[in-house]
Amino acid sequence: MKNIIYILSLFFVFQLSQAQKTAFEKMIDTTLQKTVNFISVKKLKAHYEDYLILDARELKEYQTSHLKNAQFVGYKKFKLKKILKNLQKDKPIVVYCSIGYRSEKIAEKLQRKGYKVFNLYGGIFDWKNKNYTVIDSLNKLTQNVHTYNKKWSKWLLNGNKIY
Repeated sequence: MKNIIYILSLFFVFQLSQAQKTAFEKMIDTTLQKTVNFISVKKLKAHYEDYLILDARELKEYQTSHLKNAQFVGYKKFKLKKILKNLQKDKPIVVYCSIGYRSEKIAEKLQRKGYKVFNLYGGIFDWKNKNYTVIDSLNKLTQNVHTYNKKWSKWLLNGNKIY
């Protein structure tokens, strides 16, 4: 009897935690494989200077806006050997994209090479949704965020949607 009560309690706690997740978080959790440790936008913001930031979106997306000091690495034309020449092994890396899918794939490659790497949970969408700043290709603050396409634009709640 105790086992049944215990199992039911665990099930109830799990259901409650799932109910508290936003639609955005549920979408992320079902889209990503979770092969790379996450870092939240809140934690990254609080310790920003401790990390090397890599942007795994396409150049047009990066030029529209990106996180300050983020290094463009791309996704479709990502060149691991070229990127490795510019990375420090002693500094942890955060990779981001729109929501975390492409950055997870790039982060996996860096992880296999021995780098301490994190995937930014929710990507630039969550960063901007929390009202954190992004800059354009001229290093000026902008409200524009490239949302990849119209379908994905629904997840950006703050800022101007560009696609």
